[in-house]
Amino acid sequence: MKTSTARAVQCSAVLAAAGLLLTACGSSGGSGQAQSAPASFTGRGPITYVAGKDTTGTVQMIINRWNRLHPKEKVTFIQLPTDADSQRQQMIQNAETKSDAYTVLATDVVWTSEFAAHQWIDPLPAGEFPLDKMLKPVVETGQYRGRLYAVPASSNGGLLFYRSDLLKKAGITRPPATWAQMTADCAKVEKLPEAKNMSCYAGQLQKYEGLTVNFAEAVNSAGGQITDADGKPDVDTPQARKGLDFLVDSLKNGTIPKEAVTYQEEDSRQAFQSGKLIFLRNWPYVYSLAQKSGIAGKFALAPLPGLNGPGSSSLGGSDLALSHFAKHKATALDFIKFFTSEESAGYFLKNASLAPPYADLYDNAALDKQYPYLPDLKASITHAVPRPRVVQYGDVTAAVQQEVYAALTGKKSSAQALKDLQADLRKLTAQ
Repeated sequence: MKTSTARAVQCSAVLAAAGLLLTACGSSGGSGQAQSAPASFTGRGPITYVAGKDTTGTVQMIINRWNRLHPKEKVTFIQLPTDADSQRQQMIQNAETKSDAYTVLATDVVWTSEFAAHQWIDPLPAGEFPLDKMLKPVVETGQYRGRLYAVPASSNGGLLFYRSDLLKKAGITRPPATWAQMTADCAKVEKLPEAKNMSCYAGQLQKYEGLTVNFAEAVNSAGGQITDADGKPDVDTPQARKGLDFLVDSLKNGTIPKEAVTYQEEDSRQAFQSGKLIFLRNWPYVYSLAQKSGIAGKFALAPLPGLNGPGSSSLGGSDLALSHFAKHKATALDFIKFFTSEESAGYFLKNASLAPPYADLYDNAALDKQYPYLPDLKASITHAVPRPRVVQYGDVTAAVQQEVYAALTGKKSSAQALKDLQADLRKLTAQ
């Protein structure tokens, strides 16, 4: 899940939904949605933790530790599909039926406004969490209208994985900072016998949330934006077209393999690990898994490239929220504190290379030596561009996916896709 920029995160860079500008920065004023009453954190007993499939094998270890310490308040791990769209759909279905089957939810950072506005999750006591020790943009992902609704468990910034062994053999001394440099590097590497049948680059271009992430990164990396400073759609621009054209043209000329339109995170990771790709855009979780594969010691990480210099990542990560319909909320609150602690974040960094929300973990000399990409990751997160934080996020991301995928598969030109997307977003933000 599932999303770094050359500019600072702007709280105003969000879409308007339901006729209002909804930010995660704590603005006051009416929203047209009823405010949730303060949650009553009472009741102790078994609870559930609901998240996407754990491809790292580390989540259950943390849950096991909790269960050993709290034998009368055990946590059952409910694993949902790996893609964020399916996770969101199942969580919403649970909420709409007012079921207590889900207790603590691992939510994508862009769902907070939607889930809070519909009162599917409860406001949390901000003073009981060490938010001041976390990176500010990460904390803001869990806020809605001045209240905390979700606590960061991990953050995420996109990074460029590359075959350092092949670049070195081709005489390339540093990773590319621009798209043009990347394609030029690929041309050199592909001449090597070891690179026979390898493709240059891939991200996640299947028609799901990852496509929204990759499109947003391409647009921002070309100097464009999906919305302007007032939250109005601004995607039908020359800058945005340059970003989309990079993806479309790369598919046409073979820089990006055609099968990349079927890639989600795991598909692209496996392609990179199996020697099919020279460069890969993905999240840092790939690091620990690739280190256990056949390319261990043969790859490195760098900031995403852009049109004229280092590119921009979408802000990703996972927050923990409390279902409004859950039982045993006192236990749930304690579990959220346990799971989002700095100790747990350190464990996930060391064992799954998940980006921690805590600033101190990026400034630890020992960790930086063990994980040399941490400075780039911190910069990716602190300067990330958030995806639209809106009540109708599902409609917004569906519109993005529909039009961008049409351009990638040749059903529309980049210009037409962006024009149609601009019209779609105007309708959604006018509702």
